[in-house]
Amino acid sequence: MREAPYRTELKPYGRALVELARTREDIVCLSGDLTRQCEVDLFQDVFPERFVHAGMAEANMMSMAGALAREGLQPWVHTFGVFATRRPYDQIVNAIACPNLPVRIIGFMPGISTPGGPSHQAIEDVAIMRALPNMTVIDVADAVEIRQAVPRLADLPGPVYLRLKRGEIPVVFDDDHEFRVGAGRQLLPGGEVALLTSGMMLPATLRAAAGLRAHGVDAGVTSLPTIKPLDHGAVLTAVRGARGVVTVENHSVVGGLGSSVAEVLAEAGAGVPLRRIGLRDTFAEGSRTGPYLFEKYGLSVREIVKAAWELTGREGPAPEVAVPEPETGEYAPV
Repeated sequence: MREAPYRTELKPYGRALVELARTREDIVCLSGDLTRQCEVDLFQDVFPERFVHAGMAEANMMSMAGALAREGLQPWVHTFGVFATRRPYDQIVNAIACPNLPVRIIGFMPGISTPGGPSHQAIEDVAIMRALPNMTVIDVADAVEIRQAVPRLADLPGPVYLRLKRGEIPVVFDDDHEFRVGAGRQLLPGGEVALLTSGMMLPATLRAAAGLRAHGVDAGVTSLPTIKPLDHGAVLTAVRGARGVVTVENHSVVGGLGSSVAEVLAEAGAGVPLRRIGLRDTFAEGSRTGPYLFEKYGLSVREIVKAAWELTGREGPAPEVAVPEPETGEYAPV
C-alpha cells in the first residue's frame, strides 16, 4: 500500500467501463442527466448507439433498465447515489431486484462526500440497498479497486449497487492488490483493536491506525469493500483476541457497515465491544467544502483514534495524529 498523501486519477470508472464494453456488446449505459458528472461521457463518445440519456426521471430509468435486462442486455445505470436509491426505490424493488435481473446501479457522491446538503447526500443508501433480496452492495476504496471491480461485476448474477466517489480518486493500493467480490482483506494485523472500514474511509482509517501504533496501540485494519454479502470470516479473523472493534463508514451508523459487522459479531457470540464511526442518525448540512463536514460530523482521523483509544482503556486523552496537507493532484484523509 502507498502512504498519504495519495496521488489521484481522474475518471477511473469511466475508463474501465469503456474498456469492458469493448469486449461485452451486451452492455448498455443509462444516464440520469448527470453524464459528465458520472464519468459516462466517455462511454457516450465511444458507444453512442449503446447510450441512453434517460433525463431527470430516475424512477423511469430504473424501469427502463429492468426492461432492457429482460431482453438480454446488461444495463449500467448512473446518477448520484441519493437519486439512484432514495428516489426510485419502488422501481428498483419491482423492476430489478424482485425479478433478480443483472442491472448495475452506480451511485456517485456517497455519504457526505458532497457539500450539497441533505437533498444530495446519500447517507442511507447502503442500508436500504442491503435490505433488498438479491442485491449485491459494493463500496470500493480507490482507483485500483474501481478498475478491478468493473469487469468482475459484469459476471455477477443479479443486481448490483456500486458506491463511487466522483472526481479525482486516490490510488491507495499497489497494482498487485486484488479485489474480489464478497471478500474482505486484512491490510494491517493488529491484536489490540480492530479497525474495519469500507470505501473512501480507508485512507482515514489507515492514518488513524498509523497514529495509534506510533503511540503503542496495536491497531489492525481490515477493508470490507463488499458490504453485502459481507465476509464473515474476515470480520471474525480481524476481531479475534481484540479488546475492541471500530467500524468506519461514510454513511449513517444505522443500517450500514457498522450494523452489518454488529450482526456478525452478535450471531457469532464474539462479545467484543464495538464503536461505530459514521453519521450519528442525523442529516448533515450543506457547506462550502466536503472536509469540513467530515470533521463536524465525526468522520475524521481524530474521531477514529479517539474511539480506538477509549476502547483500549488507555488513560489520558487520545493522541493527536497529524494529517498531511495534499498538494494539487493529491488526496489526503481529513
